Amino acid sequence: MTGTTDGVLIYPRRFASLVKIEHTLFALPFAYVGAFLAVGAVPSAHNLLWITVAMVGARTLAMGLNRLIDAGIDARNPRTAGRELPQGLLRPWHVAGLCLVALGVFLVAVYQLDPIVRWLWPIPVVGFVVYPYLKRFTWLCHLWLGAVDGLAPVGAWVAITGKLPWQAWVLGAAVAAWVAGFDLFYSLFDAEIDRGQGLHSVTTRFGVGGAFLGARLLHVATVACLCAAGAGLSVGVAYWLGVGAVAGLLAYEHAIVHPNDLRRLDMAFFAMNGVISVAFFGFVLVDALVS
Repeated sequence: MTGTTDGVLIYPRRFASLVKIEHTLFALPFAYVGAFLAVGAVPSAHNLLWITVAMVGARTLAMGLNRLIDAGIDARNPRTAGRELPQGLLRPWHVAGLCLVALGVFLVAVYQLDPIVRWLWPIPVVGFVVYPYLKRFTWLCHLWLGAVDGLAPVGAWVAITGKLPWQAWVLGAAVAAWVAGFDLFYSLFDAEIDRGQGLHSVTTRFGVGGAFLGARLLHVATVACLCAAGAGLSVGVAYWLGVGAVAGLLAYEHAIVHPNDLRRLDMAFFAMNGVISVAFFGFVLVDALVS
């Protein structure tokens, strides 16, 4: 189904492309991990449904805001100049409308879950708005992105139980470190363009070697946090196998790229991170089913 507004032909797939629906795989499985570990079993269908809806709404809002705020920057970058806003395939008000719809979907989902999240929902929304601006001021933007994505398992946990024990925070820290680490890899794509535009990243500040070192340290922290969370919970063998799988996949991700050889960076960033999140959730699911 299509329509025409302001002289622009609107295809639904343009909105799907704008927000990279397929990349929801990065965050959604970790929200499920938080939900499963919160109850030590399989959550109710009601909770899983509304956590899924909340995550899709939140991520659509986050990506829409990112594309809207960064439209000018994207237009000056050859890698991103083909995106929908720089190309004129969508107008800013189209994307603003999508953001409003996504916020509405998110809020509807929030109100189906534990009442405490009705007070907490502005926290991730503020995080979404702030993140695109940070690269204009500080190389710490990667850590902010990680922290925002790390709210996925924390939010799912509190949405079911109404509580936030230290294990939930450590699990969130694991996701935050994982996301921040692969975002350092992502910054390698645009190092020269970012320098030319006066944008900040670990790569522009500390070079390629600094980005690799930071990613390695953050991914070691990811595994350490997953171990700490598991040690504080009643988990079984499958969980620990999942931690081992995450460690192995992260090690492989770092093995296939090198500061002097970035040819497989696309594979490390896009393919491996989707595999990691889905694989770990698979082990947590098995652990819940056999416990």
